[in-house]
Amino acid sequence: MGSVSLKIGDGTARFQRATICSSALNILMLLSVVATNIFALYAFTYSKSQNEGQGLLHHHPHNNVQLLSEQVSIILREIDSSQKKLAKMEKELLGYESLDLSRPNMASELKIFLDRHPLPLGKDSRTGITEMVASVGHSCEKSADLLSQYMAYKPHGPCPDDWSLAQKLILRGCEPLPRRRCFAKPIPKLGTLKPLPASLWKPVSNKTVNWSGLGCKSFECVNTKKITRECAGCFDLVSSYEPQKFVKARGKNDFLIDDVLAMAGGSVRIGFDIGGGSGTFAARMAERNVTVITNTLNIDAPFSEFIAARGLFPLYLSLDHRFPFYDNALDLVHASSLLDLGTAKVEKLEFLMFDIDRILRAGGLFWLDNFYYTSEEKKRTLTRLIELFGYKKLKWVIGEKANVSGSSKSEVLSAVLQKPIRV
Repeated sequence: MGSVSLKIGDGTARFQRATICSSALNILMLLSVVATNIFALYAFTYSKSQNEGQGLLHHHPHNNVQLLSEQVSIILREIDSSQKKLAKMEKELLGYESLDLSRPNMASELKIFLDRHPLPLGKDSRTGITEMVASVGHSCEKSADLLSQYMAYKPHGPCPDDWSLAQKLILRGCEPLPRRRCFAKPIPKLGTLKPLPASLWKPVSNKTVNWSGLGCKSFECVNTKKITRECAGCFDLVSSYEPQKFVKARGKNDFLIDDVLAMAGGSVRIGFDIGGGSGTFAARMAERNVTVITNTLNIDAPFSEFIAARGLFPLYLSLDHRFPFYDNALDLVHASSLLDLGTAKVEKLEFLMFDIDRILRAGGLFWLDNFYYTSEEKKRTLTRLIELFGYKKLKWVIGEKANVSGSSKSEVLSAVLQKPIRV
């Protein structure tokens, strides 16, 4: 059967294909009706035979009513039990019961958050759902003790100073985390925030950051460390190479923003920067009236707070998280060598690349910036994927770049690729 639509006022009521649970429920109701009639027929037949055998003087009508009432009660109990079993089947099919809330050490706040809430108007005809289910990562089940520790707080009070615990859960796949009913720890002393566009390149005050859980307690300390391949002094917006990125090349693999934007013919308005360090790519794009969201995690440094202090948009999630954008929504995706992290398996890189392709609109640009070929297999895989997608190679440069240690060089790829129109 296809779907049938009925216009009712301004709304539309739709009758769709039956799901497993709805079909089972219909069958159950049909069997219940049949069973009710059979029991009723049996009761009256039994009563009639008894009356014929004992004569009219021994006829007791109330016995028949009592017998029928008992049978109906049995049927109603069976229907109620069956409905509960069907509801349990539906929850198992939809994955509602991913966390065992009966554990003795489970935090009460976690139980409250994960408690399902029936829809106020009953079953939704469009989606088929009957309850609102809280979103929490499936891998949280493997870290239930840490998750319970994260949710062990006083409701309506201050949150524990445990952002590092939250990040540990995220990196273990417990993403998204549950919401909490507490006030996040405030910054004790407010630093002066500069207005845009001056904030893009002004040093950020140490007072704007919560340094708990980090080895360094100042940006001066952070700038002495090489945190990632792309972040060596990346928090120094005055004397390091950071202010020259994307406007002054140090090698043939460093592309300039104006050159890349020219390839798009002025059609780049919104974009996403994967592993964007301290937000310099987004800052350069902001100067050109392009809005870029930067994917961040606070690994060894306060990336999120620093980017926000510059007046830019940090998005706090791991690379294993499905990007929270609708299909074909973005004009540009920029990815640095951090794209290689956590993709040791070929399939992991494929999942990531397909998600990038999903959020990028047709004609949009994928800028792969200094991607390290850590192995020949990774090189073949990436090349094969790009050919599979059918991207147009607007620019493709293979060169060498120093490793994190600086003791040797590795082969890197920088490319600007344009997503084709697929039919």
